[in-house]
Amino acid sequence: MAIKEQIRSFVTSNFYIADPSTLTDDASLLGHGIIDSTGVLEVIAFISDTFGIKVEDSEMLPDNLDSIERISNFVTGKLG
Repeated sequence: MAIKEQIRSFVTSNFYIADPSTLTDDASLLGHGIIDSTGVLEVIAFISDTFGIKVEDSEMLPDNLDSIERISNFVTGKLG
């Protein structure tokens, strides 16, 4: 399964989204209230467990973790 698909599956399975089919890859997860600060920690744990990536404190930014697209780009960059 592609990285973005794995991330989408995790987000839609673990956080409340009324209609997952309407969630675009670039939608702000924080801005739409899908995840909060605890949710960010869950996303980080998922990234670590699934992809074997350590997310540094300095990388815990909305630029890296605020949408499916950003998370996917972050993971791809770390794996590259």
